[in-house]
Amino acid sequence: MTEKCQNPARLHGFAPVWDNSARVLILGSMPSEASLAAGHYYAHPANRFWPLVAALFPAEREALTSEDFEERYRALCRSGVALWDTIGECERTGSLDSAIRALSPNDIVGLLRRAPGIRLVILNGRKSEAVWKRHALKIVQAEHPGVQWAAVPSTSPANARLRLDDLIREWQAALENAGIA
Repeated sequence: MTEKCQNPARLHGFAPVWDNSARVLILGSMPSEASLAAGHYYAHPANRFWPLVAALFPAEREALTSEDFEERYRALCRSGVALWDTIGECERTGSLDSAIRALSPNDIVGLLRRAPGIRLVILNGRKSEAVWKRHALKIVQAEHPGVQWAAVPSTSPANARLRLDDLIREWQAALENAGIA
């Protein structure tokens, strides 16, 4: 019997969520299979992103946990938060960042040019941080020297070693260190 080789699919991420009031840019790596299927950021029910941002921005708690993702995005914008990924396209089988191959980064520098109020970039997980460092950091430092960045633990269900409270503390510290919170 001959087994067929499975080639990973070429995946395409989402457009950024942002408006001119953005002070913080949160960058994931690449949407999961569940998020891509749903057509929304952090759509997997076990991902702790939405409960986390609801805790960080309590004035928008209800909207950030709404069933309506468009309402969630509007609440992020009202909170001064932009959302995107470091990776625009890649090959990947499954949802794990470790399976990402042949990636094309998003134009983060271009977004920062269009959103000059962003003062902090938060990198959601190690893969996001690695792609940031390789494809954006030097240019951002040269063109936007006032922009700070912080790598924080991933909200992914694959990062089960940290509880939601642990994530809240780490992310809150990143906001406070940048003078945002």
